[in-house]
Amino acid sequence: MAEVGELYEKKLNCPVCGKEFKTSKVRLSKLRLVKRDSDFLPYYEGENPVFYGVFVCPHCGYSALEENFTKINFQGRETIKKEISSKWNERSFLGKRTIEESIAAYKLALFCGELLKDKNYELGNICIRLGWLNRLKEDEDEEERFLSLARELFSNAYYNEPLSNESMNPLTVAYLIGEISRRMGDRDEAIKWFNTVLKDPEIKDNIALEKMVREQWQVVKEE
Repeated sequence: MAEVGELYEKKLNCPVCGKEFKTSKVRLSKLRLVKRDSDFLPYYEGENPVFYGVFVCPHCGYSALEENFTKINFQGRETIKKEISSKWNERSFLGKRTIEESIAAYKLALFCGELLKDKNYELGNICIRLGWLNRLKEDEDEEERFLSLARELFSNAYYNEPLSNESMNPLTVAYLIGEISRRMGDRDEAIKWFNTVLKDPEIKDNIALEKMVREQWQVVKEE
């Protein structure tokens, strides 16, 4: 159960319907990282902020990752109103979220992102988090389904989109494609992508990522 004060409420104005609502976030001061999986799923003592990474407007149903929530234009707003809001039954995601509620929020964000034709790496970012949540739920079939979708989207992004975001740069995306491939038992594909990262001169500027790639390259060689 969450500690008192671990979550706090943040007020937002929905960029689609204009109404005010509240969402829950985890206080940074309360975060205690325990470990991180090889595809970056973080584990914390207490609440995991991954559960709260999607903002959902309870009034109109517009949903998006926190960092993308306000990045919607007029045409996008009209699309959400037509395809989501017209069929939406008001539902609040405020307060402590269960895994099921978090999965529902991310699925809504994925649906909205597909309607808005978001970039592949943005949709991939949602799908990998859905894979993580299903891992925590111990639903292997759903975990694999969303990791597979993430791999496809990240591959499309790697070849077709500029990846200048600090957390979604070409090296990180290539590593994730390789690591997801390893987890799915696609050994040759995993090795190919790990080698792609290691051959890039810029990997020398990211010692932590280089170490992870070499470790996972060794793991897949031994599997």
